[in-house]
Amino acid sequence: MSSQLPIALAFLTCALIVSSTVPTAIAQQKYLTPDQKQVVDTVSTIFSAARTDDVAKFDSVIASDFYIFDGGARFNGEAIMTFIKAQHAAGKRYEWSVTDPDVHIGGNTAWVAYVNKGVISDASGTVNQNWLESAFLEKQAGSWKIVFMHSTRVSIPPPGNHAN
Repeated sequence: MSSQLPIALAFLTCALIVSSTVPTAIAQQKYLTPDQKQVVDTVSTIFSAARTDDVAKFDSVIASDFYIFDGGARFNGEAIMTFIKAQHAAGKRYEWSVTDPDVHIGGNTAWVAYVNKGVISDASGTVNQNWLESAFLEKQAGSWKIVFMHSTRVSIPPPGNHAN
């Protein structure tokens, strides 16, 4: 019996560790309704379209009066795609992803705030980059369309500067 005591204690310890981390992991994964998921998918589509210079796909998810505030400037759909294409031609590549979405829907309108976790690459290397972003959408003819977006780049602290 005494030889089983260490095994039982190890099992109990593992069970306590697992039971304390599972609720945290579940709490971090926010459940989205099907409509909320469509909103997030619409925003994700704008990123996949921009990443591949696919103007038709980009235009399919934006409203006719779409605009974005990014980098301290206002861009309409055509202007932001022209800017991104120029960045691609200069050798810059971007990866974007919608993480931690907070989606709110009221009738035919929705807004979403999220962290855009991405990567910027060019000949000098690759840098991880986050942006704090939000979008306002309208449901038009049964599909969500992005009317407005706002993007704020999160500053990357200089190496060795660790604020606590």
